[in-house]
Amino acid sequence: MMEDWVPKTELGKAVKAGTYKNIDEVLATGKPILEHEIVDYLLPNLKSEILEIRATQRVTDSGRKTAYKVLAVVGDENGHVGYGIGKSAELAIARDKAVNNAKRNIISIKRGCGSWECRCELEHSIPKKVSAKVSATYVELLPAPRGLGLAANDNLKVILSLAGVRDIWSSVRGSKSNIQSLVAATFKALKQLY
Repeated sequence: MMEDWVPKTELGKAVKAGTYKNIDEVLATGKPILEHEIVDYLLPNLKSEILEIRATQRVTDSGRKTAYKVLAVVGDENGHVGYGIGKSAELAIARDKAVNNAKRNIISIKRGCGSWECRCELEHSIPKKVSAKVSATYVELLPAPRGLGLAANDNLKVILSLAGVRDIWSSVRGSKSNIQSLVAATFKALKQLY
């Protein structure tokens, strides 16, 4: 399938030509990833999870029109994770758009052992405490000792496991029901690690 890919951007052409060997080199350039195929090419074992599906309806002269909004997260469980939102009148198209947008918004995070209880120097947690606020949602992530697991709510567990974090303490304050703000705040906090 990747043999059929014809890149449209300069970054895509450079990746296809072999100038960049891994996704970290691409992210270090600071150039935006405009083609999701770049991530597919460099990270073939990427996994995706759907966190939220919302259906909205509006009434028109011809009847009710349904639209779908999907929130997806992708990651390779090795320090790379991204999230995206897709909207469409059909659920399958909205899901594909969300996954492709998540691939284009992928980030790299630094992992380590920042817990004072552990100090094992393995990459099982995060190296320092980070926090971020989006809208009315405040997320705080703290390094944890090895073997603790993910002490977080279900949505944070999905994001952190796809990022490759195995042990963490987390705290969420404010609006916990708005999943989109929760995910955005989590990614804003994780970006501070790179």
